[in-house]
Amino acid sequence: EMEIDIPRDRQGEFEPKIVPKYKRDISGIEERVIALYARGMSTRDIHDQIKDLYGIELSVEMVSKITERIVAEIKEWQSRPLEKIYTFIFMDAIHYKVRTDGHIINRAAYVVLGVTI
Repeated sequence: EMEIDIPRDRQGEFEPKIVPKYKRDISGIEERVIALYARGMSTRDIHDQIKDLYGIELSVEMVSKITERIVAEIKEWQSRPLEKIYTFIFMDAIHYKVRTDGHIINRAAYVVLGVTI
């Protein structure tokens, strides 16, 4: 849950851009932020991308709050107990080049899928 401060103006003409008046859910934007974060974008890059695509000024702090919630869920999922025995295990890897400290190095991303019956 996130608290949203809406400034008051004399004529009551202020219209929020991210969360419309009387609406409490910004999950559409949150889903986009999480999708961009999952693709490896930094909070600053996500801020810039949301601004460019939607014209919404989403602060870097707000992006961080959204991504922090998903990071907790990811860590919980990663630390869940695994089965002792799996009927089938499928493994695969993709190799790609990454620029690190001005050098290009090879990295691998592994996918392991365990199937139980």
